[in-house]
Amino acid sequence: MDTTYQHQLAVVTGGSSGIGLELAKQFADHGFDLLIVSETEKVFAAADELRRRGAKVDALQSDLATFGGVEALCRRIDSLGRPVDAIAINAGVGVGGPFLDTDLEAELNLIQLNVVSVVHLAKRVVKAMVERGEGRILFTASIAAEMPGPFEAVYAASKAFVLSFAEALRNELKDTGVSITALQPGATETNFFHRAGMDDTKVGAGKKSDPAEVARDGYEALMAGKDHIVSAMMKEKVQVFTGQVIPEKVKAEQHRKISEPGSANP
Repeated sequence: MDTTYQHQLAVVTGGSSGIGLELAKQFADHGFDLLIVSETEKVFAAADELRRRGAKVDALQSDLATFGGVEALCRRIDSLGRPVDAIAINAGVGVGGPFLDTDLEAELNLIQLNVVSVVHLAKRVVKAMVERGEGRILFTASIAAEMPGPFEAVYAASKAFVLSFAEALRNELKDTGVSITALQPGATETNFFHRAGMDDTKVGAGKKSDPAEVARDGYEALMAGKDHIVSAMMKEKVQVFTGQVIPEKVKAEQHRKISEPGSANP
């Protein structure tokens, strides 16, 4: 069987919109074939858009917040009969508001997507990469991973998990030829804050980064083999830097000022 391919293959989860779609565009523009996945049928329109950029694209609609959804993606990957050269484990969701009031089902779904599916999918793809002695994995974390996140407490905790997991896995695999990179976006101009119910917060209503720029930063960091990249506005980068010496309770209070409901119109 011929196991050589003209192009490398990249898999992108959450690839129908936002940072995920922009990451897929980066891979497409750099000559990768693509498999993109999303829980909505928008993934097929996104695939058409990527094909117009000259890429060969396969699309899968699957809910990665479920065990079966991740397994469906793994079966699709296997069905392609070719190695995964890069994967962007990017799909995620937020839930905003006071923990006393937020919906438990929504937050458990968040944990399933942002945490459980990340581990599940990584477990499925890492072994083959290590056996080949090459591969790249990009985990989308967040600058929220660096601080407690009042009024999006479960989301911030989930991204702290992703960042820690990515850095630990990178260390475990440092001599295998497999490179792990964590992308840490700041507030980005996507549908994230609207879906999270945070339109009336200071961060939700404020200025945000361009998802195309965030994706470019993530792609370049992945290709350069960096351990992580903070892609955010300068004030957010300063917060991440100073957060290394600021007590957690102070960082929590700073986060509260931008995420508390109604903070957009104090």
